[in-house]
Amino acid sequence: MSSEERRLDYLNVSGREYAPYVAADKVIPEFTATAIIMGAVLAIIFGMANAYLGLKAGMTVSATIPAAVISMGLLKGVLKRGTVLENTVAQSIASSGEAVAAGMIFTVPAFFLWGYAPDMMTMTIMALLGGSLGVLLMIPLRRYLIVDEHANLPYPEGTACAEVLVVGDQGGTGAKTVFAGIGIGAGYKFLMGALGIWEENPEWAIPGLKGAAIGFDVLPALMGVGFIIGPRAAFTMFAGSILSWLVLMPLISYFGSGLTTPVFPATTPISEMDHWALWSKYIRYIGAGGVAVGGMFSLLKSMPTIISSFKASMSGLTKGGAATAEDSLRTQKDMPVMSILIGTVIIFLACAFLPQLHMGVIGAIMVVVFGFFFTTVSSRIVGLIGSSSNPVSGMTIGTLILVSVLLKAMGYTGTEGMLAALSIGALVCISIAMAGDTSQDLKTAFLIGATPYRQQYALLIGVVASAAVIGWTLMMLNSAYGFGTKELAAPQATLMSLVVKGVIDGSLPWALVGIGAFVAVVAELLGISVLAFAVGMYLPIHLNAAIAVGGLLSLILTKTVKHVEELKKRTEEGILLASGLIAGDSLMGVVLALLVYENVDMSLGMKWGGFVNEVSMGIFVVLALGFLRHCLNFKWNKENE
Repeated sequence: MSSEERRLDYLNVSGREYAPYVAADKVIPEFTATAIIMGAVLAIIFGMANAYLGLKAGMTVSATIPAAVISMGLLKGVLKRGTVLENTVAQSIASSGEAVAAGMIFTVPAFFLWGYAPDMMTMTIMALLGGSLGVLLMIPLRRYLIVDEHANLPYPEGTACAEVLVVGDQGGTGAKTVFAGIGIGAGYKFLMGALGIWEENPEWAIPGLKGAAIGFDVLPALMGVGFIIGPRAAFTMFAGSILSWLVLMPLISYFGSGLTTPVFPATTPISEMDHWALWSKYIRYIGAGGVAVGGMFSLLKSMPTIISSFKASMSGLTKGGAATAEDSLRTQKDMPVMSILIGTVIIFLACAFLPQLHMGVIGAIMVVVFGFFFTTVSSRIVGLIGSSSNPVSGMTIGTLILVSVLLKAMGYTGTEGMLAALSIGALVCISIAMAGDTSQDLKTAFLIGATPYRQQYALLIGVVASAAVIGWTLMMLNSAYGFGTKELAAPQATLMSLVVKGVIDGSLPWALVGIGAFVAVVAELLGISVLAFAVGMYLPIHLNAAIAVGGLLSLILTKTVKHVEELKKRTEEGILLASGLIAGDSLMGVVLALLVYENVDMSLGMKWGGFVNEVSMGIFVVLALGFLRHCLNFKWNKENE
């Protein structure tokens, strides 16, 4: 059978007429113990990996396709069994881990930065409530967004995952590539991080330019992120770091070199500060101002889409519920409405009356109202532009500003107001991220021919599995590295803390925040991707330099391979390998954090004379060249597609 015959034929067909890969009247194993256990384990793995990656790099990567590839490899390659519907269930559960982790790391570390770290049970409850709310609020929209709007909303990641599952069901998977990447990424990180054979953060001061430095975090995960996001985004982030580390920091050092007293918020004179102190005390606030304005620009640009999406979704929800003959089909059965209502009420009551959430009845109402609005918006936006472009940070910033203003107007001030606002924002953020992931997974299920209510229960299982470990993961990472440090910058959480604290009590270095805000405005006027540029300003140059290397590899591949179809296949192979590198590196990062947490030192203390930085860069370059060589030498067999 040719590739065109095997490809999912979903174009120019209405949702009511679409014939899925697995027919509605065909019953094959789907919601099995094997699929559930495998998906739950993968949800935990990808949740922990993305928590580490997001706190370090300020972004997470979609687990949808890697999870599908790994589940296929395990079911078909190892267990020699499994159906495409079992793979769909396992993939849905697994992808929930990444979504819950994203919502948590964007907000919850702010509590730690304030010195009010929630305990493990509180974080588990937050993840469970926010994740479940995102799933439950999206379910009533499924028939309209996924079925009725089938021809208008492509849901890029969901559609791509469906095609991967179909190809895997017919004999071809990329599991070997992903597993190879995981092995290389984990092994590299272990040799460098655990045994200390080479330096993780080589850097060089710029002679004659006090306060400036250039460096690299020689991590496979960052190179993989750069390859996946592409050269434009990677280079834009790097440009932001160049502005901070090679322009702003030297300027601060130059004009402050004669001062003998500290300049707020620092407690030591600028003349005594090295480049890391300058970054910590000044650049982070400038970068945070830029990220805040970048998030607002992102939200404003999305506002027409947000408003139209909400109107269209509400219209479809009110008029799209009429029963049809198709509704009795296996492929159209959703979770019962009463279960959705009961679940939502339980979440509301938990938010209102659990004291560790700091929000009360008023806060619980805000969680449900803002959660409903932005969940509806998120579910449609990802259908148009994909999960990677979903403005989760922008919508969360908007929520936090509105919530903080409302709470302050009602008399909530100081610590009480800050904790309440951030708790509300955290649950809304988690629900936004989870709703986007739910939408993509239900699109995959629709194209494959899975049973909706089983997928919905699978997504809730994924929320439970990832929520069970995310609190412990955050506590361990903070204990090992510390949030807001150069090891784990936690840019979004730092921004959220600044937004809430700035509105509630106003104790911020507003001059620095304002400088960053106006730099973001200049970037917008120049047509630069503001959010990427602002995140680059905030994060250390070491991190963005490594991401830029991955972007460069993607650019070289694009310029080298001219045939469009061949380039597509080689790029897909590169993305699978990059996903494996990210997963392996990030998971080993969590393991190393556990070793630090347990005071285990495995370092061999090896040094390479006076060339430790150069050796580290050489090893990283070898890794990058090996990655590029694999992509260029990858053999695409058209007949075996």
